[in-house]
Amino acid sequence: MPPRSEPFPDDDDDFDLDPFGPDADDDADEDADDDTDEDADDLDDDPSLDEDFPLGDGTADTAAEVTCPFCAESIEIALDPGSGTLQSYVQDCEVCCNPWQVFVEYDAEGAAHVSVVPTDS
Repeated sequence: MPPRSEPFPDDDDDFDLDPFGPDADDDADEDADDDTDEDADDLDDDPSLDEDFPLGDGTADTAAEVTCPFCAESIEIALDPGSGTLQSYVQDCEVCCNPWQVFVEYDAEGAAHVSVVPTDS
């Protein structure tokens, strides 16, 4: 059996762990670390966003605790403030799998007022 060559080059700077070799994404990843949150600051100053998302300062509720009208279990559900100030949709209970009608209303401060009722099956 022939002697094995060194599995790794002596110069660690030339060694790339990426099996596909260097590519443009490698340089982009390094550049991404240098970016700041300037773009996020620009979005905060955009008045047109208030028209699309009129929910106060961006601290709208994203979850609510509800009681299933079928099994009486207390369940936390996720909310989507970006779907508007008045919402109505059907969601199944995570415990008993029965469907409820969920009603969500956001006030001017972003607080969600949520109620659930049994669906008319």
